[in-house]
Amino acid sequence: MTISNFNLQPDFLENETIKLIPLHEDHFEALYKVASDPLIWEQHPIKDRYKKDVFKPFFDGAISSKSSFLILDKNTNEVIGTTRFYDYNPEKSNVGIGFTFIGRKFWGGPYNAATKKLLIDYAFQKVNSIIFHIGAENFRSQKAVLKLGAVKTNEMIFPHNGVDLPHFEYELVKAIQ
Repeated sequence: MTISNFNLQPDFLENETIKLIPLHEDHFEALYKVASDPLIWEQHPIKDRYKKDVFKPFFDGAISSKSSFLILDKNTNEVIGTTRFYDYNPEKSNVGIGFTFIGRKFWGGPYNAATKKLLIDYAFQKVNSIIFHIGAENFRSQKAVLKLGAVKTNEMIFPHNGVDLPHFEYELVKAIQ
């Protein structure tokens, strides 16, 4: 498969449930309002990301990645959260999807699955597999990627501020047509 012109941050992606638009600096306050809920981060390796001084580097990394999106409810334009592509590897024909969080108001509904499906469908136009890295204690996210059909392929450690954080790697392979 020849990989060319994979735009990791298209101007606009949408389906019947959500809209994804490129994340910009002026989205900080609206996104932090969602992220400031401690319960969002309780299973996450970085449990204090609800604090503004901890969230800000996460947000800055998302901006500098040039592959992040603000997730909006399609019907209300309410900010739901954020997600991004990362670690695009044309040689292996894969890309990561992650750094995703959504507000608790939107848990249990169609929003996370709709977001992932939109990104997966877009990515599978250019790659053969999607990678997800999920904290070892983040059971909600592990369950969510398994529902998508991803398979656990690896256990790894990611260092963060001098602390080794265990993660699992999952892979979703494109169906052969």
